[in-house]
Amino acid sequence: CSMICNFSLAYAITSIPAAFVWMFQNFIPTAESFQYFSIIIEQTVSTALDSVAATVIAAVVGIVLAVLGSSSIGVEFAPVRAVIRAVASVFRNIPMIAWALLLLLSFKQNEFTGFLALFLTTFGQLTRFFLDTFDEIPGGPIEALRATGASYWQIVFQAGIPLAVADLMSWMLYMVETNIRSATLIGLLTGTGIGFVFNLYYTSFRYDTAGLVIIVTIVFVLVIEAISNKARRSMI
Repeated sequence: CSMICNFSLAYAITSIPAAFVWMFQNFIPTAESFQYFSIIIEQTVSTALDSVAATVIAAVVGIVLAVLGSSSIGVEFAPVRAVIRAVASVFRNIPMIAWALLLLLSFKQNEFTGFLALFLTTFGQLTRFFLDTFDEIPGGPIEALRATGASYWQIVFQAGIPLAVADLMSWMLYMVETNIRSATLIGLLTGTGIGFVFNLYYTSFRYDTAGLVIIVTIVFVLVIEAISNKARRSMI
């Protein structure tokens, strides 16, 4: 394989130290790069808000479809459940980058294109996660409500969602973290957010400012992850 690909493992390993030296020499922020700090923060927050909006809207749609398609509290008509599961599988198995490239053909480079790419992938993933969550809830409370003659929606809102709400919120917070990371890459394609800012400075050889973008993004993602982990622990 190495011969076919013209790949040298020895050369790759020996190049690693030089690569790190080059990175530390060029991507360390300078005093001059901090004049763009406010722009970087603004675009980072904008990227995060897009990610949160895409996740929340996808979660609302996903919960509705997961309720209808789950085996525990779903509708009795089996083909409906099968279609919902099939739709979720299709959307979650198309990579976010592929969605972005497809949407670029119709919507061009703008913030809405990035939002849609995040939403469609998140919708597929959350719907599948939510389906599994509803499938795993205890059947006792549901059967008890059915025995008392409760309606379908009474079962959903009195047993289904309350029993699953902690896991639903945990999945949603996980997707917020994931989408904030993914939105940076999506921004490179759609020309928006922090991804666009990084690409702008990187292609103009302002590596020090590009390094500042990387550091701000890492710190921001770590803060979001810490908040998310604390929120998830409080719901357990």
